[in-house]
Amino acid sequence: MTTTQTQGLISMLVVLGLLVLMVLPSVAGIVHDRRADRRIRQAHEDREARESRDEAQKSSSRSTVPSTATWYADGRRSKKLVSS
Repeated sequence: MTTTQTQGLISMLVVLGLLVLMVLPSVAGIVHDRRADRRIRQAHEDREARESRDEAQKSSSRSTVPSTATWYADGRRSKKLVSS
């Protein structure tokens, strides 16, 4: 290998090294964002599952007919909204 070929090889390795150093932070950021998105999605799915499970438990244990106090309160709320 001649001196010119050795210098060309060293230059090519330096350029590739610089390219890796410039691209590495972007790749790390993308990986971090994907991990955060996956965690958020998982938390959202867990919350929906928990809420649906709680809804099933609440609906079976409560009566579906509102009480007299609820009807009275609804009437008073509607009058306040109309007058204001």
